Amino acid sequence: MTTTIDINALALVLAQAAEAEIRPRFRALAKSDIRTKADANDLVTEADEAAERFIKKEVAAQFPGVLFVGEESVAADPALLPKLADADLAIVVDPIDGTFNFASGVPLFGVMAAIVSGGETVGGIIYDPMGDDFVMAEKGGGAWQTGDHRPAVRLKARGAAPLEAMTGMASTSFLDRDRRARILANLAQVAFVSNYRCAAHEYRTFAGGHLHYLMYNKLMPWDHLAGTLIAQEAGAYAARFDGSAYKPHHVEGGLLVAPDKDSWEMLRREVFVD
Repeated sequence: MTTTIDINALALVLAQAAEAEIRPRFRALAKSDIRTKADANDLVTEADEAAERFIKKEVAAQFPGVLFVGEESVAADPALLPKLADADLAIVVDPIDGTFNFASGVPLFGVMAAIVSGGETVGGIIYDPMGDDFVMAEKGGGAWQTGDHRPAVRLKARGAAPLEAMTGMASTSFLDRDRRARILANLAQVAFVSNYRCAAHEYRTFAGGHLHYLMYNKLMPWDHLAGTLIAQEAGAYAARFDGSAYKPHHVEGGLLVAPDKDSWEMLRREVFVD
């Protein structure tokens, strides 16, 4: 089994999958190409499945023996997900993050991959198929935005601000009704709150220094491993709601990302309450 993964080679695979399977289907899906999973807002398309097949095949060829955990693979075989906790080396993939946007013809979606080694996220990639560039990070190496058409730029998260001046993204869909009502009321204290229905672009926006906070409740690894590492490598502080570190095997406990620990504690105390 390979013991290392070339993050640039993996990034190229994501771009190739987008070129072959995603962009040609954008705004060209038939109704039969779109299906629901858990509910009417949880969609999967032919593009998701074809892109994941493409990436999985290339990962097997280039990185033999590595555990592959893809969103659609887990949908087909839920027993695959628990294997991530004990894997020596794994690649976690979201073939299209923001499927609702993609299926709606909104050009706000991404392809994400995380590299997990010994229970830690050590690499993260977010590819924007429409902008044709990457935001990526390796643990200890900073966060970078790069693409063939532009020089690499090191990313830096936004600095701390008073609560009333904070701008950010919060996904409240998976909170229970009472807690959602409390948090939505508390968000009146900040300057701005929204969400893109696409964690890939929310993390990219945060790491680029344009937001003060991100909040999520549901923690599927393909949605958050890459983005959390990128945010941290851009200088941010991230933790679950109980203050513990977010790990690849976590699927609950919530996640809050902020400029620093003091900002995190203020947001947790004043806004994102239990």
